[in-house]
Amino acid sequence: MRHGAYDYINKPFNLDEMALVIRKALETSELRREVVQLRSEHKKQGPPKILGNSKHMRNVLEMMAKVAKSDASTVLVQGESGTGKELVAKYIHYESARADKPFVAINCAAVPATLLESELFGHEKGAFTDAKNSKKGLFELADGGTVFLDEIGDMEIGMQAKLLRFLEDRTFRRIGGSKMIPVDVRIVSATNKDLLKAIEDKSFRNDLYYRLQVIPIFLPSLRERKEDILVLANYFIEVFSKEFGKPTKGISSMAEKLLVEYNWPGNIRELKNVIERAIILGNDENLLLENLPLEIVAKASHVTVPLTTFKLPPEGIDIEEVERELIKQSLEMTDWNQSKAAKKLNLGIDAFRYRMKKFGFLK
Repeated sequence: MRHGAYDYINKPFNLDEMALVIRKALETSELRREVVQLRSEHKKQGPPKILGNSKHMRNVLEMMAKVAKSDASTVLVQGESGTGKELVAKYIHYESARADKPFVAINCAAVPATLLESELFGHEKGAFTDAKNSKKGLFELADGGTVFLDEIGDMEIGMQAKLLRFLEDRTFRRIGGSKMIPVDVRIVSATNKDLLKAIEDKSFRNDLYYRLQVIPIFLPSLRERKEDILVLANYFIEVFSKEFGKPTKGISSMAEKLLVEYNWPGNIRELKNVIERAIILGNDENLLLENLPLEIVAKASHVTVPLTTFKLPPEGIDIEEVERELIKQSLEMTDWNQSKAAKKLNLGIDAFRYRMKKFGFLK
């Protein structure tokens, strides 16, 4: 065993026992290969791409680079939902000396309080009813690497005390165990909650807050960095156009205005989903107004559409006649080039041809 054997079998033995040991040995071997492969892939890929030219993001990127190269053991990332807090945690990990070690993440809000302790610290066999085998926790599995505690603000108050105790000396006991286990892990926590308000409400420990936020990083919302919206949108267009085999390479001027003017309550996650949907449904070189969800078109404020000096007459007008005239004029302006004419009206080619056929310009 000291020289690397996985297990041993006592004589006399039965075939079922031997088959079970061999199966477990093969599973362990396969898992180890997968871990090596994943670590190798992460190392090749490097840190995630975080884009932004705004002053806010330049400051954040500078802070992230400093933290990654430092020995800071605790980092607190704060920001609204969808601002990319996990990407920041991964960037810090993969740009650090810990890059070859594990990066493990857990959502503290998604795991019941009764199970979170076992997930983080592990347990010994027989520690509770369903503990049929010993299990290593995330802190033990990530030794040498980084643990990302997402939604730390939702952690139950009793569990907060246990986490604080661990942070003091980086040692812990598995549930049901007596041995103190030391580990070397960097803790990156994240929350979209106002922790100072939570401290006032007695739902978050004051001492844990100051222990976690040795290095605080505040991520701005997308509406606070509007100059980055089109940078991110064009990046997502490039990614999804390649993924779905679509020709889209840019954004029409009207679509750009709406994207910039929209407030993006869901931040980067919402922008990413909107672009993905637009690429799937569209089939043009540019992302057009009609590819955007209605809620964006409706909620975008202060967007002015350049119009001619047309004025609605008192007696009213047939809207179909106005649409027919616009189709006709766009065709005449472009020498009946349908693609160019469609772009003049910010329409997709299929939508434009439908209208041509509707008004008798196309048989």
